[in-house]
Amino acid sequence: KKFQEKLDHIKKSVAEGKYKYTLHGAKQRIARRLERNDIEEAINSGEIIEDYPKHHYGPACLLLGKTAEGKNLHVLCSLQETVDIITVYEPDLEDWKEDLKTRRKDE
Repeated sequence: KKFQEKLDHIKKSVAEGKYKYTLHGAKQRIARRLERNDIEEAINSGEIIEDYPKHHYGPACLLLGKTAEGKNLHVLCSLQETVDIITVYEPDLEDWKEDLKTRRKDE
């Protein structure tokens, strides 16, 4: 239930335009040639896969979502009133299992 409240907050904030990119998040988005709407779509379709209550940007969650084109994205979002997009990337199968939700721990 806790995750659902966090996810609802993130989705509502993004839908209302109450979010911003950290400098790192903006650089990652540009470097990876992702459009703002790609990230909004991924968040809107997303689910929380990791929770970071003690992140240095404040409480944060890692979401897995898809763009309209079906590209999988991981988006790290803060849980501030104005949501920070801390980083965004396409998950790599070297680091993540096929479900893209489970980290590979030096198997």
